[in-house]
Amino acid sequence: MTSSTLVTESATAKAVKISNDTLIVELRDGRSVSVPLKWYPRLAEGRPAERRNWEFIGPGTGIHWPDLDEDISVEGLLLGRPSAESPASLQRWRAGRRRPANKRREPTRR
Repeated sequence: MTSSTLVTESATAKAVKISNDTLIVELRDGRSVSVPLKWYPRLAEGRPAERRNWEFIGPGTGIHWPDLDEDISVEGLLLGRPSAESPASLQRWRAGRRRPANKRREPTRR
């Protein structure tokens, strides 16, 4: 195992901030990681309330946004990895967001 692997594996988040164009994660060891929000299309397209609704994964090894179905690992941030979501998956997610949730269906008329 290399020393860079040890550095990324032991890093955990303590705070998350999101601006209109940046994701900033503060780590417990004092570092801050700042990446363009466009790296994560679901976050970039999310509403402010959806972006604010996040939770840590485990002891802070990652961040989960339940409203956006997005997970980002601290290791991935430190290694500079943008989202690896396929265009087809992102398109399905976008299509699902356009559909009103729990919309009542009207009976068909004959």
